[in-house]
Amino acid sequence: MASFNPSGYEKFSASPPQQPPQLGQEAATTGIPLSSSNPYYTDSSQTTKTVKTKTRVPWSSGLCDCFSDWRNCCITCWCPCVTFGQIAEIVDKGSSSCGVNGALYTLIACVTGCACCYSCFYRSKMRQQYMLKKHPCGDCLVHCFCEYCALCQEYRELKTRGYDLSIGWHGNMEKQSREVPMTSIPPPVEEGMSR
Repeated sequence: MASFNPSGYEKFSASPPQQPPQLGQEAATTGIPLSSSNPYYTDSSQTTKTVKTKTRVPWSSGLCDCFSDWRNCCITCWCPCVTFGQIAEIVDKGSSSCGVNGALYTLIACVTGCACCYSCFYRSKMRQQYMLKKHPCGDCLVHCFCEYCALCQEYRELKTRGYDLSIGWHGNMEKQSREVPMTSIPPPVEEGMSR
């Protein structure tokens, strides 16, 4: 016959009931911190998190400023795969080539007629890399309705940021490494001379 237990838990327990600790004995470890004196415990109500969000910057040129770089405007109008390939190589930081991206853009355009579905992802990736505002609307809408203008704007943005899109990612990195000033390296000191 079961003994009377107010909680009803102990009758299913295999171990005998535990007695509360006596004066001078330590309490059983439960894994739940009881105070903030534990060095591994921090009270979440006491900590304040400061999240610094970077503010998005506007594009360096407008969506319809295509004729500010008339050469790129003509290339994009007649052969957008070239402009897209150049943009994609820079945005991918050289992990894919201009030729491969341009060919894939052309293939998608010929098969589906919607190359904008591919190019809008690169606009999103570029906006994330350079913290650009989503303007005038979402990336897919911009590429769907203004594909050539969007490609020209992305080209101008990268050009404004110092990239020469005609030489690709690796060419830009090589050019950048040659332009590093040598002032950071101190001149050699001959024996007997002090600095």
